[in-house]
Amino acid sequence: MPEGPELHLASRLVNSVCSGRLFSGKVIKSEVSTKNPDVAWDAEYYTISAHSRGKEMKLTLQECTKNDEEKLTKTNPPKVGKVSHIIFRFGMSGKFKFDKVSDMHKHAHLKFFTSDGNMVLSYIDVRRFGKWEQESDWGKKRGPCIIFEYKDFRSNILSHLDVAAFKRPICEAMLNQQYFNGVGNYLRAEVLYRLGIPPFVEAHSVLKKLDEREDIEDGKEINRDNPDLIDMCTILAREVIELGATNYTIEDDAKDHSAFNDWLQCYYQPGMNNITDHNSRTMWFKGISGPMAPKEKSQPGRKRKGKKKVETDEEESPQKKIKVELKAEVQSGNKGRRQRVKWENEDNHDYVAPSSRRSQRSKVKVEEEAVEDMKPPKRSSRKIKKEASLSVVKPPVARTKQTKRTSKSRMKTETKDTTSKKTVSGRGSSSSSPASDQRVTRSRTTRK
Repeated sequence: MPEGPELHLASRLVNSVCSGRLFSGKVIKSEVSTKNPDVAWDAEYYTISAHSRGKEMKLTLQECTKNDEEKLTKTNPPKVGKVSHIIFRFGMSGKFKFDKVSDMHKHAHLKFFTSDGNMVLSYIDVRRFGKWEQESDWGKKRGPCIIFEYKDFRSNILSHLDVAAFKRPICEAMLNQQYFNGVGNYLRAEVLYRLGIPPFVEAHSVLKKLDEREDIEDGKEINRDNPDLIDMCTILAREVIELGATNYTIEDDAKDHSAFNDWLQCYYQPGMNNITDHNSRTMWFKGISGPMAPKEKSQPGRKRKGKKKVETDEEESPQKKIKVELKAEVQSGNKGRRQRVKWENEDNHDYVAPSSRRSQRSKVKVEEEAVEDMKPPKRSSRKIKKEASLSVVKPPVARTKQTKRTSKSRMKTETKDTTSKKTVSGRGSSSSSPASDQRVTRSRTTRK
């Protein structure tokens, strides 16, 4: 992860490539970068300069004219027109690169094009954890820079030793950017290793000894002969800057970073110990870790091993024996499946083994599954009717001559009954209705 030295090296790169060059047009943001805002900037000609402070970098866009191209310098750029500031935080893999447009990096998320259209200054972030804000200032929750604001950096720490941040382990307090702005994983490991300080010692106990020093008032900025923790932060950060390239700034055509690997004495070096702190960050150290080290934290890349049981001569309690026997029975008989089991102790009381919430949920699930297994399977109404009709089978009836005669006689009687009913209904309707009598008399008169 880029730290204070890497941010300063990035600002130096921007100032070197942008010196004497004019940029033109809009600032283009990639379509993939959805979390960061668009940069509202459009000028015919403008210049770019950069400045770093801790883990932040400020990019300044200054509008100018075409005639000012000859006057462009890194120290005294022309001040004409509007100005815009963009604050960058590099995240895990952010950096700047100046290339030809044809060779633009595929992970370039913010692009500044030169006036001739051949070159581009691009902000590259492969993992996309970096952020930028336009028209913003340095972070309010970030302290003075450990590289260029040593006096303010030292006084800011020593005047706030009673805050809760310094009641934590010193290795975790050094990642608090409100007091150690620019310190990251490799700087904290190197500082503590070279001073011989265990990483998981309370920060207040380490820093309270530095309050009595008067080197700042005597005019001595840094005590290089006998440096303390605050001095070492500034000294090591400036040493990294002098190397010129680290593992977080290297490109294919950039300066070799083997000098940085040789400079490291503790971070990712063979023979060193490492442990995950309370913030899930890997801490490298040598020797003892300290009294505030996290418990049951495994080293990265290694599997957690179970604790070895220590044999003692003390007699176990009856309840403990029952628990051990029950646990062995469940693991052997049910293949590790958790079930709700009751047993009786010596007082003939039902005793249920205490379990966690997760085991209780699993036990309830086991009981629900057992009840569901006892229930009959669900069937549709059609299947039920079909099964009922198939289950009830009527015996076949032997047809004889008598049955045939009886069936024929029944058919005849039914037909006679239906015809007689029709005739009776027709007569009753003609005699009863007066309208039918009038029709008959009219038909007789017409015939005459």
